[in-house]
Formats: sequence, structure tokens, C-alpha cells
Amino acid sequence: MEVSNKLDRLLFFEQARKISEANYTSDPNDADNLTRWAESLLELSQCQCPQDSLKMIQDAIVKLEQALSINPRKHETLWCLGNAQTSLAFLTKTEDEARPYFKQAAKYFLQAVDEDPTNEVYLKSLEISSKAPELHREILKHGLDQQIVGVGPSAATSSSSAKDAKKGKKSYDLKYDIVGWIVLAISIVVWVGFAKSQMPPPPPPSG
Repeated sequence: MEVSNKLDRLLFFEQARKISEANYTSDPNDADNLTRWAESLLELSQCQCPQDSLKMIQDAIVKLEQALSINPRKHETLWCLGNAQTSLAFLTKTEDEARPYFKQAAKYFLQAVDEDPTNEVYLKSLEISSKAPELHREILKHGLDQQIVGVGPSAATSSSSAKDAKKGKKSYDLKYDIVGWIVLAISIVVWVGFAKSQMPPPPPPSG
């Protein structure tokens, strides 16, 4: 069932990507469409190998920056840029490489909150983004970077779901987004625990 759901989700966002790409030809200055296109790419990037994931994330960032040039205060776009920068950070191999991406992500999350202060998704992303560097450090420490790719909260936050958040509706997408970072943290704890369990026991103290 889980595999089926994952496949359905993959097909959904691939279809959304194609629709956005087609819409772009008729209206390249539609910030909503550009943001939806980027959201689809960020979702699809989570199911790719590291190289393809990186290309999709970078492509998404180009589209998000284009959307911001049209509407600099569009909070959905700012939030997606935070996700994209976070995803790039987790694809790096060193803390020094990751640091500027995490810094940019926090900046975009803060800007999204400034534009929509009551959005619980943005607030949660901003809160937990401060813990992201520590999680990345744990991944590198235990050699799990080859096993965790495209991590981070879901990028699926359509305009309609954002409006639902304002109205207090508990949609599935919002719940998925809110717990995204929490799921990430739990998964890393599990992986770290597994890695430790595979380590040989320490030698007995010498007499």
C-alpha cells in the first residue's frame, strides 16, 4: 500500500509538472504557475538519485526566483525557496558547504512568516530550520549521507492549501508539511541508532 501511495504521489506531481510547463508557454509571467512548477520539481527530486535530485532542485530555484521577480512578497514562493535551499544543504558532503544553504533557507522561511505570520506551516519550518544543521552534522558523522537523499519537508503547498491554513482547515497537505521536519528528525534518529547497533563493541579494559 505504501509503495502504491508513493507511486500515485509521484505520478500526480509529474502530471502537475507537465501542466505547469504547458501553462508557462502561454503565460511566462504567472508567478502562481511558476511556483507550482517548482513545487512539483522539489517533490519529484525526493525520488531521484543525488545527481538528478540536484538538477531538479536547481531548476526549481530558477523558477522560484523568476516568480519572486514578478511578485517579491509571494509567501508560498519564499517558503518553497527555503525548502529548496534546505534540500541543497542536505545534499552537501561537509558542514562548511551546507552552512550557506541553511542560512539562506532560514532567511526565506523568516520572510515567508513576515508575509503570512499566522501560517503554522511557515512557523514550524522556521522553528525547526534552526535544528537542520545539527541533523546534517549527524548524517555526516554516521556516514548516512549516501542513504538519505532529497530530505526535508514536502514542497506541496498549493495556493488553495495556503488559503485553507488561514481558515484553520486541517487538510492532508498541511498536516504532511507540518510534520515533514519532525519525520526527518525521527528518521535520522532511527538511522543513527541503527548505525550504532552495527558498530563492534568496545574492547574490554586492559587489566
